[in-house]
Amino acid sequence: MLLYKISLLEESGFLERALEELYKKEPKIVDKLTYKEQEVSLLVKLGRLEEGANIYKALLTMNPDNYRYYEGLQKCFGLYSENGKYSSDEVDRLDALYKSLSQQYTWSSAVKRIPLDFLQGDKFREATFNYIKPFLTKGVPSLFSDLSPLYDHLGKADILEQLILGLEHSIRATSRYPDRTEKEPPSTLLWILFFLAQHYDREGQYDVALSKINEAIEHTPTVIDLYTVKSRILKHAGDLVAAASFADEARCMDLADRYINSESVKRMLQADQYYCTVHKPFPLLKVALAEKTAVLFTKDGDQHNNLHDMQCMWYELASGESYFRQGDLGQALKKFLAVEKHYADITEDQFDFHSYCLRKMTLRAYVEMLKFQDRLHSHAYFHKAAAGAIRCYLKLFDSPLNSLAEKEDTSKTPSQKKKMKKQRKAERAKKEAEEKNEESSSSGISRSGKRHVKPADPDPLGEKLLKTEYPLSEATKYLKLLLKNSPDSLETHLLSFEVNMRKQKILLAFQAVKQLQRLDAENPDSHRCLIKFFHKLGSMPAPLTAAEKLVWSVLEAERPSISQLQEKTLSEANKVFLGKHEESLMHIVAVAEMLYTLEHTKKLEAVKLIEDSCNKVMPMNGALGRVLEWKLKDCIAVHILLEKVLIDQDAALRWKVRCAEYFPYSTYFEGSRSSAVQNLLNNQDSKAAVNGGASHPEISQGANSFISNGKLEAFKSLTISR
Repeated sequence: MLLYKISLLEESGFLERALEELYKKEPKIVDKLTYKEQEVSLLVKLGRLEEGANIYKALLTMNPDNYRYYEGLQKCFGLYSENGKYSSDEVDRLDALYKSLSQQYTWSSAVKRIPLDFLQGDKFREATFNYIKPFLTKGVPSLFSDLSPLYDHLGKADILEQLILGLEHSIRATSRYPDRTEKEPPSTLLWILFFLAQHYDREGQYDVALSKINEAIEHTPTVIDLYTVKSRILKHAGDLVAAASFADEARCMDLADRYINSESVKRMLQADQYYCTVHKPFPLLKVALAEKTAVLFTKDGDQHNNLHDMQCMWYELASGESYFRQGDLGQALKKFLAVEKHYADITEDQFDFHSYCLRKMTLRAYVEMLKFQDRLHSHAYFHKAAAGAIRCYLKLFDSPLNSLAEKEDTSKTPSQKKKMKKQRKAERAKKEAEEKNEESSSSGISRSGKRHVKPADPDPLGEKLLKTEYPLSEATKYLKLLLKNSPDSLETHLLSFEVNMRKQKILLAFQAVKQLQRLDAENPDSHRCLIKFFHKLGSMPAPLTAAEKLVWSVLEAERPSISQLQEKTLSEANKVFLGKHEESLMHIVAVAEMLYTLEHTKKLEAVKLIEDSCNKVMPMNGALGRVLEWKLKDCIAVHILLEKVLIDQDAALRWKVRCAEYFPYSTYFEGSRSSAVQNLLNNQDSKAAVNGGASHPEISQGANSFISNGKLEAFKSLTISR
């Protein structure tokens, strides 16, 4: 209560009174750590920095690894910067400060790590060298995660690479560090290779990263972290199936580790894209397999509901995204809305604390809980779930359920229809049988003798959710929450534009355009929305009613305020945008798409604009290979645009062949080193052997070196057989 009163005085601006009250009540305040933190906060706000510095030093004696105390100490010495940029004089003073602190707190890792953020050149090299050596000797897997923020600082990634390569060379040649005489344990080389693999993965040099991690696995095949990192490298390289395989192998090495189990489930759900395009009769096997893996850590009985009861939001979001990519909107909506329900439950649960906190007088914690409640819906998980639900409703509006069913019926032969009916019937029967089994196993008898029977889910496949008459109205519910709680997110206003354009809410759509221009006018999606909006406006009939005329007058008054359109036609604005960003793939693609939108006759010109774009080599030190500028996800988006928007199958095929060279591990583009192609080659090789043909040892050797653990084929055959 005393600390709560002092915090109220501080928030009201009565800093002197708050400090006086704090000193007066010191004997009665039992929480001495909070007392000191409150005292130093008040002293710094009052400008009594010397006294504040002394208290921060006392706090550091209690906990020398608390980064907030170091930040406060820097503020007391006038050496703190929000953006992390310092003058050379400030860097020297900071260096001297942390050297003196490191002599006092020799066991603290924070006092050695913080200087790496502001040091440059040779001083950075020396400090980093001293920092990483003990971690490599001890074998700390999180070392790369600790140093990864340094990759955003110009030139530091190159220095790190040179340092680690130097250490690798020294350990290989002499089994020692360059400045030491005693030998290092054999595991030091393992952790150096482990770090290098993650470094080259971050830099986009996947060949080198895979060679390093493979060497580490050969060195010590029993370290689980090696397989997890190899899975992550393959995911970044685009081979989602192989990534799932190695994640599953890591899981099998320690079946009691929930984190590794979760990593494996994520990789399985991400691998759906390959199975959607290649194994079309089995579109949902990956999700089913992922669910069976996820429920290994739930209680016996109604396992699927346990995941929901545990509020396992990362799983629901990942499976929702997977269902959405596969076109199963019912299941996707069910998962996304389940996450939204969790946040509604959290809001309801807070009511239990009102009377409790007042009764127990835990008022500071109570106020913190109320502040948390105010920003609850701005959490990243809620944003993802709401955005996913809105995308589902937009797709449902664009392709209503009836038209989708008709489209499917017309594209299939009578025999295919019969097969699909049988398959659906079998799936429904299987689902019902599973539900009965779960019901019987979960309905146990409690201590009181009562039987707990959970009600069966009335809509397990989300079919009722798809039957909504007004999908845009449902989307608007979640859009309002995003606009209120995530107003600075670009995605929020992109979704607002899409929803309101379909609802013919012109002013609200224009509001979204203006917000996009405010947040990032040079973003390709912001440019798309701007051109689409005014192109749609130009094709609309002249206003007739007084309300329509008022809307038009507002738009005419606002148009000159948009700098991109001042005294320019839409085509001219599109060309100017291209001139600003002629070296960026996604900006070129946005311009090409808008060129086609404005004039459908210029389709060939739009395709040529995309195909003439050049994938340049990024400026790097180039120690072990070159890195191209284009990203895999961007190239996939371009392929989808060529195939489904510009509807040019030849251009899409040419793009796929081109990208298969840039991304040889990508299963989407069927790159030469991807598991998709290796699997095909293996199948052809086995068929040739069965038919008496000559086998191809060089092909088999390449495939086997890629699938070193031998589980990828078993993993695929397991999912296909199911």
